[in-house]
Amino acid sequence: MKLEIVRKLETELEKLNHELRVDIPKELKRAADYGDLSENSEYDAAKQRKVFVEARIGHLQKRISEILSINLNSIPTDRVGLGSMVKLSDVSTGDEVTYTFVFPEEVDPDNGRISLASPIGKAIVGRKDGDEVVVSTPKGQKRFEIIDLVTMHDKAN
Repeated sequence: MKLEIVRKLETELEKLNHELRVDIPKELKRAADYGDLSENSEYDAAKQRKVFVEARIGHLQKRISEILSINLNSIPTDRVGLGSMVKLSDVSTGDEVTYTFVFPEEVDPDNGRISLASPIGKAIVGRKDGDEVVVSTPKGQKRFEIIDLVTMHDKAN
C-alpha cells in the first residue's frame, strides 16, 4: 500500500527531475546565447533555479525515504496516532470538532487536517476513545473528550 503523500511527492520529484534534465539546460543555453554572462540576468536566474531545483530534489528524496521507512505496524490500532481521525467534544460547551492527523506536507487546518506536532496533536497522541485531554490554546486551556477515534488501521479494513 503506497501512501497518497508518497505518490504526491514522487509526482513533484518527477516534474523537477524533468525540469533539471530538460528545461533548465535549454534555458541556460538560450541565456548563454545572448553573450556576456557577467551581466546576463536570464543566465543568473536559470542558474539560481537550477540550484533551487537540485536542493528541492534532495529534500524530496530524503522525505520520501523517511516516510517509506515508517513501520505502519508500529502505529497503534486503538490509540491516536498518524492517520487517525478524532472527534473531540469540548467539555465546557459540548461543541464538537473532528481532526485527521496527517504528515506535515498534508496539513490543512481549515479542513481539519493537522499534524501530531500541533498543540492538539501533542495533547492527544497516544490517547484512547473516551479519554479527556487538556489542550493549551492561545485563549487558555481547553478540556476535550475523545468521543470517536478511527485509526488508519480502521480505515484500511
